[in-house]
Amino acid sequence: MVIIVVLLLISTFLIAFHLAKMSDPYIKEVLSRQGNVSRGYEIFQINCAACHGQFADGIVGPSLEEVSHRKSRISLIEQVISGKTPPMPKFQPDPQAMADLLVYLENLSKK
Repeated sequence: MVIIVVLLLISTFLIAFHLAKMSDPYIKEVLSRQGNVSRGYEIFQINCAACHGQFADGIVGPSLEEVSHRKSRISLIEQVISGKTPPMPKFQPDPQAMADLLVYLENLSKK
């Protein structure tokens, strides 16, 4: 019985946390837009490739191949805009550019 209560509390917390993130105006705006893979690729090459590699296979920063299997859309956005993992810099593109980058990252796959 205690295990069920603990699992219920954890689930409730996770749902509340997710809903709180969904109310963030920037994240909401990004998720409402249709991304363009080609523009996302260009944004990646300009801002990310120096550390993550031209093909997102990792250099200084980790490989981003299949990153969308490891991180949710919200987590990907937060990682980009917060730079939570040093030495990654904070980078907050306009919502359309972030939507483009997001769709590019979601389409990366292992070669």
